[in-house]
Amino acid sequence: MKFMKIKILTVFFIIFLFIFLCSNQAKTEPNYSYKVYTPDNFSQVAKNVSQSQKNSQIIFIVDFSNSMNDTIEGHPKVDMARATLAEILPKIPPDVKVGLRVYGHKAGFTYLQGCQASSLTVPLKASNSGAILNSLYSTRAVGWTPITYSLKQSINNDFIGTTGKKHIILLTDGGENCDESPCTYVINLMKTRDDVTIDVIAFDISDIEANNQLRCTALMTRGKFLPANSQEDLTRSLFETVGISKDVKGSIKIPSN
Repeated sequence: MKFMKIKILTVFFIIFLFIFLCSNQAKTEPNYSYKVYTPDNFSQVAKNVSQSQKNSQIIFIVDFSNSMNDTIEGHPKVDMARATLAEILPKIPPDVKVGLRVYGHKAGFTYLQGCQASSLTVPLKASNSGAILNSLYSTRAVGWTPITYSLKQSINNDFIGTTGKKHIILLTDGGENCDESPCTYVINLMKTRDDVTIDVIAFDISDIEANNQLRCTALMTRGKFLPANSQEDLTRSLFETVGISKDVKGSIKIPSN
């Protein structure tokens, strides 16, 4: 009987100790939650490009992978992207340097070819909207989705010779299918850099893992993650990234091929 009482007391002591340790851990466990940006988080958009934006350079990285030929409401996504950018670019102040990098614009017959199909087609320059539009309309969507490779090329090469904030606006309709995760890349990048911001527009992406990777890519650089599932969403998102107010009640006319 005495032995039984000792066993019961021992069990109660172990349970008490376990509860105490768990409670203490909960009090000291850091909060790793992040507030994800969506357009609805903001009640008002700046009327003009902010002063900090004027002191930065913008590289648009635009997805020209084969999936951009898929349609939404009867329109190819690539045409929707071109039409929206055609409206936005002329509204960017002429003294802001803007450039264009594209990926997926070459059909790769091997993994290496497809995963290095990324090119700076228009280098950074002020009053650059015309050159960028010419490049957008002369580029075809045919290839893969080398996002991380494109980010590396842009950050390491496209901004050479510039100072100040480096702003990348990534428009993609899919997640990485070549290199390491873009999330892993930017986490390591931000250990040594604080001058890069990446805004991500996830255009018609339903894959949860892809969205999570892209959301991380934006948040880790203090950028915006903007899901876009329609033409109106895409227009609003692109205007948000450049800090220009836009009433998107109407629709942008998309040229027919």
